[in-house]
Amino acid sequence: MKVDLLIRNGRVIDPSQNLNGHYDLAIREGRIVGLYEKEKTADDQGMNLEGKETIDAEGYVVTPGLIDLHAHVFPTKTSLGVAADRVGVEQGVTTVVDAGSVGLWSFDAFLEEAVYPSVTRVLAFLNISGDGLCTGGGELADMSRLTPREAAALIRKQPIVRGIKARMSGSVVKQNGIQPLRVAKEAAREAGVPMMVHIGNAPPKLTEILPMLDRGDVVTHAFHGKKGGIFDERGELIPEAQDALERGVLLDIGHGEASFSFQTLRHAQAQGIMPHVISTDVHQRNIDGPVHSLTHTLTKFLAMGYSLDEVIAASTLAPARILGLENEIGTLKVGACADVSILQIKKEPTMLTDSEQETLETKERVVAYQAITSGKVLTCK
Repeated sequence: MKVDLLIRNGRVIDPSQNLNGHYDLAIREGRIVGLYEKEKTADDQGMNLEGKETIDAEGYVVTPGLIDLHAHVFPTKTSLGVAADRVGVEQGVTTVVDAGSVGLWSFDAFLEEAVYPSVTRVLAFLNISGDGLCTGGGELADMSRLTPREAAALIRKQPIVRGIKARMSGSVVKQNGIQPLRVAKEAAREAGVPMMVHIGNAPPKLTEILPMLDRGDVVTHAFHGKKGGIFDERGELIPEAQDALERGVLLDIGHGEASFSFQTLRHAQAQGIMPHVISTDVHQRNIDGPVHSLTHTLTKFLAMGYSLDEVIAASTLAPARILGLENEIGTLKVGACADVSILQIKKEPTMLTDSEQETLETKERVVAYQAITSGKVLTCK
């Protein structure tokens, strides 16, 4: 069988198929057409694979293309934004999801200036405010600028929009309290998509926010180190968070410059709570530290004792499911888009810093080597 690209000899980790072993991966016309065990190769099955291009991935880890569920990639209209490819394919990430930079009124510009020019697949959680982050912040302080009906209508027409975003911090909602979340939930329900909710400093309190969330909704910045988070002063999970988890509400890291704490993660580990998604909240103020990249963020979870399989699942399969695209991305199943990350686990001392300035030293780190998006190979920077 003639194919466009063969990736041979790599250690394939694909949580969508419970795979962790050595396989050869075949790609043709931007789709995955075969995945063959080394002990039972395509040649043994009489298929005689021949690739126009071959990558020898011996010593590397081959995964579904990494997905960053929370990034800010609208640099032409927001002060926080970074170019999608800078935090996407150049860092081994094949899909980035802009989490609320764009609102209804800037969506056309987002398509022209962020989505279409990028090699990286760019999706979005649409801000419930028509302004998005294009006016600098405080976007939920004026209820007249929220656009629930129009947002729902746009989502039905635009497949790159996969959900609704609402930032529920006091500095954003001002005097409006929980009301913007009610409006965001109305839009998400009408459009049939999940909602991503940013949590931070009250008001509103998390005890008000969590009961409004349903199965598939995402709490981002769930492991911040501020007061009033999902753990109380004793490090115990608050009842509202326990109820939310039982309903199927999902917890996302959303590291950011002020929203991830090693100590909060330790509280979670002590109670057997695993973040569902590992994302970065990467933007201009944290790309040079403490976030850096998705692979750097994954390194922090390896350093905290999570397995490589777990961190890959939380950055491929889990976000793909939230996006409703698990048959297209976040998987190496035959027929899926040929989005692939080739990673190296590099043995070298690395200092890691959370958003509270706590540091850890680790002896290995995740490094992006190559990204394949729809079958196109790019070498990472």
